[in-house]
Amino acid sequence: MTTRTDSPTRREQILKEAARLFAERGFHGVGVDEIGAAVGISGPGLYRHFPGKDAMLAELLVGISERLLAGGQLRVSEDATSGDGSPETLLDALIEGHIDFALDDRPLITLHDRELDRLRDTDRKRVRRLQREYVELWVEVVRARYPLLPESEARATVHAVFGLLNSTPHLGRPGALPGRTATAALLHRLARGAFEAAGERA
Repeated sequence: MTTRTDSPTRREQILKEAARLFAERGFHGVGVDEIGAAVGISGPGLYRHFPGKDAMLAELLVGISERLLAGGQLRVSEDATSGDGSPETLLDALIEGHIDFALDDRPLITLHDRELDRLRDTDRKRVRRLQREYVELWVEVVRARYPLLPESEARATVHAVFGLLNSTPHLGRPGALPGRTATAALLHRLARGAFEAAGERA
């Protein structure tokens, strides 16, 4: 995976601050003026980028679901074209990608848990569809690594691992956590331990 080095656009800055504020104070607890102030523009100036808060929320939650799925698909594609990959290596890559999300986008996890039902039906259904595709991508990789694991148990284990990794907003304030590298390593060991435990019983 390549790392982005260019500066975020104004639109991306708005979304980042909106996610942070929505996660801290709730969707209805934040006004457009406050989001604008966080990025140094007037509240009405935000309407050049988004028609309103609902549009920001939809782009945040649909967007992260799209990025998670695209990232997983890219890892599978890179593994397939490398010629020397293995199910275990690919599973590790998927875990690493999700850990990056869980550590770097903690407000989006909180936002998803609290505000998903505020989306329009079409946006909420799109988020759910993208999430199902992401889960099934993982299930295929898990079953390639643990071929005796029944599909239903593989799917349940994937959901359980997502719950584990997505617990990062509840682990305490960012400064109270171990360093990022140590936290990522711990989460990776826990995730692999869950898959190993499921695979051993198959």
